[in-house]
Amino acid sequence: MLMTTENGIRLSYHDQGNGPAVLLLTGTGAPSSVWDLHQVPVLRAAGFRVITMDNRGIPPSDEGTDGFTIDDLVADVAALIDYLDAVPCRVIGTSMGSYVAQELALARPELLDSVLLMAACGKSSLVQRELAEGEAKLIEQGIELPPGFLAAVRAMHNLGPATLADDDLAGDWLDLFAAAGSWGPGVREQLLLSALPDRLEAYRSIKVPCHVVSFEHDLVAPPAAGRELAGAIPGATHRTIPGCGHFGYLENPEAVNRELIRFLRTESRETLGETA
Repeated sequence: MLMTTENGIRLSYHDQGNGPAVLLLTGTGAPSSVWDLHQVPVLRAAGFRVITMDNRGIPPSDEGTDGFTIDDLVADVAALIDYLDAVPCRVIGTSMGSYVAQELALARPELLDSVLLMAACGKSSLVQRELAEGEAKLIEQGIELPPGFLAAVRAMHNLGPATLADDDLAGDWLDLFAAAGSWGPGVREQLLLSALPDRLEAYRSIKVPCHVVSFEHDLVAPPAAGRELAGAIPGATHRTIPGCGHFGYLENPEAVNRELIRFLRTESRETLGETA
């Protein structure tokens, strides 16, 4: 399904089920379909209305090849929540999707019930900024790396050591990454946004209930960065899921889904707490 914002931006979305609305926001370069295998069925079975969307930059949403900002992505999400009459909405983000959700909680708290932030941080490391800007430069210059090499780089960047050490599992992931192919100009814009400036001080003004979920072996947003983010957001809680990397929601979906349902169903957020 497609909607068009007041600014003429087309957004692709899927709206499934009944019950309290939950919106899932993907990371850099990922289509909304990444949620379909593991998260959407579980959330629907738990009685939630599940909304997924393709962020600007991912067709069939507008690619935004003229450039866009994090504020533009936040406005897109706000427009979709309003359009679908999904207020108050529970929002779950991962990676760049968490960045969008954090900024949405700051800018439009009246739209939200609560926010869960996976693979999230309040500022990116120097190495992560260099990686994102370097890959954006490759896209800009039209340089295509050998598919097998690119798949291996993405595997090392996003998966945990146990997966990488299992040749059968790693082979499946390499095939998946290779099939995804090279990213286009819309993802280039997402890459340039995905390396966060230091937003920790700003996030001290967030009033929406937030829970941060880190993945033990995440090189992009390590648990220490997740704890730092949770410490900046008033009342936020944090939990680390063991044994997985940046793609924890796909690498260890059972543990992640338990955490999602636990947060969404918890009446008293004080029971969430911190785990190592």
